[in-house]
Amino acid sequence: MSKLYTLLLTLCLLAPALLKAQDMTRVRQTIDTLTSKSMYGRGYTFEGDLKAAKYIRSRFIGMGLQPVPGGSYFQEFSFSVNRILETPQLQVDGQTLVPGQDFVARASSGSGTGKASILMLDTLIFSNTRAAEKFFRQNFTNKALVYPQQEQKRLAQLPVHYQQLLQQAKLHIILQPGNLLTTVARQQEAVPVLEVLQGAWPQRAKEVYFEVRADLNPKHQAQNVIGFIQGSQHPDSVLVFTAHYDHLGSQGEGVYFPGANDNASGTTMLLELAQHYSQSENKPTYSMAFIAFAAEEAGLLGSFHYVQNPLFPLSQIRFLLNLDLLGTGDDGLMVVNGKVHEQEFELLQRLNGQHQYLPQIKSRGKAANSDHYPFSEAGVPAFFFYTLGGTAAYHNPQDHARQLPLTRFPEVFKLINDFAAALMATEAN
Repeated sequence: MSKLYTLLLTLCLLAPALLKAQDMTRVRQTIDTLTSKSMYGRGYTFEGDLKAAKYIRSRFIGMGLQPVPGGSYFQEFSFSVNRILETPQLQVDGQTLVPGQDFVARASSGSGTGKASILMLDTLIFSNTRAAEKFFRQNFTNKALVYPQQEQKRLAQLPVHYQQLLQQAKLHIILQPGNLLTTVARQQEAVPVLEVLQGAWPQRAKEVYFEVRADLNPKHQAQNVIGFIQGSQHPDSVLVFTAHYDHLGSQGEGVYFPGANDNASGTTMLLELAQHYSQSENKPTYSMAFIAFAAEEAGLLGSFHYVQNPLFPLSQIRFLLNLDLLGTGDDGLMVVNGKVHEQEFELLQRLNGQHQYLPQIKSRGKAANSDHYPFSEAGVPAFFFYTLGGTAAYHNPQDHARQLPLTRFPEVFKLINDFAAALMATEAN
């Protein structure tokens, strides 16, 4: 570390924090809005993601943020996505299971309805040729094939003609040993697939009745939302703050995935930072871009699209901070790319040590697990922050606003501001 950098760091550590207290009432209101049923999980049914994008744009406009020069608040793109249009139904031997609690449709499920007799997978097919031949001589047409989640990998390794026979089943039921976890699918399977909690599945089940209505939209329109503040002294140097606002959407009217921690929390932090720097007394010396990405859950599509179509040169980005899963913090903060950008990670550690914001800050190397990744691959220095401890709700209907503790939200906000101030101070000197 250079002597100049050390001096600037020391001055930053010794300077008193001038931040106003975090408006946690506003924070809670933002998270409540983003997770409300009216946005249907910020996904691909009932225009949930579009409603969230318009809300974020309205917040940017209300703060006085501008579009990137020559651009607009929305950066549009399209992709294919499978949607569960109606709340799935499942009865087992006449017993009705509760959608969203006992079972969900798999994100890639096809459509189907009707009755089917239960056929439990015989796991001997993986090790015994005679057992496999006997099992696959059956007629699968009117069967509901039932198997544990842990067998999916071995099923995918079966000979192709066996896999084709399994696709003749009327329904696939995957038994999940723990929480129901779902995702976003860009393709649709040939058969309807339901994921059912092992504990909710009746023993010695014989027959099911089911309804699944799915639709593959080949050109879903999505939009990144971008607000910009021009720097007062170094407008061509840019600090970028990012967070994905999308989540998993809904399965009809009856089941939706609120996505409070993932990632209403990070989106709210993005808006709080934009609010702070939009105030005249906090106007930054660098330019700042605030980017709320779409389609992260579909495979980082929004951030890949941005990197391939940047609205200003990527070389102007001094540093990027990606904010995802910031609703806890009991056990501190994880910094992805902390082992890549060691000097900046050391700066974070020193700032945290000076002010005791968080119990610990841990570091990881490269990981393709959020929207920082396409930028890192393009050579942009970037960190991905996520908090540790607290809620375990993830990718299920239980990730709602009321259970989100926001344990260290104000402290993470202050740490980010201190970090940004230190980065901007290096160029000022």
